[in-house]
Amino acid sequence: MAAMAALQSSMTSLSLSSNSFLGQRLSPPTLYPVTLKRWERKECKPNSLPVLHKMHVKVGDTVKVISGRDKGKIGEITKIFKHNSSVVVNEINLKTKHVKSRGEDEPGQILKIEAPIHSSNVMLYSKEQNVASRVGHKILEDGTRVRYLIKTGEIIDSAENWKKLKEEKKKTEVAVAS
Repeated sequence: MAAMAALQSSMTSLSLSSNSFLGQRLSPPTLYPVTLKRWERKECKPNSLPVLHKMHVKVGDTVKVISGRDKGKIGEITKIFKHNSSVVVNEINLKTKHVKSRGEDEPGQILKIEAPIHSSNVMLYSKEQNVASRVGHKILEDGTRVRYLIKTGEIIDSAENWKKLKEEKKKTEVAVAS
C-alpha cells in the first residue's frame, strides 16, 4: 500500500497528462504535403481512370526504330502501354536484368529483357517495299475504316493481314509447345 501511495505522489509531482510525456508538452504533429514525381503517378481523368492516348501502331505491326540507340532496327510490336504511349518491340531495346537465386537448387542468372520505347520513336514499316512510312486512315467502299502507309498506299488493317498474323502466331505457339 505504501509503495502504491509513493508511486501516485511521484506521478502527480511530474504532472503527467494525456498530452504530455514525462512532464513535457508535445507539439501537435506537423503534416507535410507529399508530392509525387511526374513519373510516379499516371495522369488521370476526373473520374480517376488513367488517360489512354491514341496510338498510330497496334500489336503485330512491323515497325522501324527511327531514333535512339537501336535506330534503324526493324521488329514487331509485342505489347502496348496506352497510358504512357510506349511500346515493346521484339528483340529491340534489350536491357540486362540480374536475378538473384530463389533457392539452393536455382542459381542466379543474368537475363536480357525487352524494355519499352516511346511510340514516337517507331515508324510503320513495309516488308514488301522495304520502306518506313507514316500512317494514314481512309474509308473503303464497304464502309470499313482502315490504316494504310502513306508512301506506298499499302493497307495495313485488312482481314487477310489479320488472318496471316493469327496463323503465324498459332504456328509459333505449336513450335514452342513441341
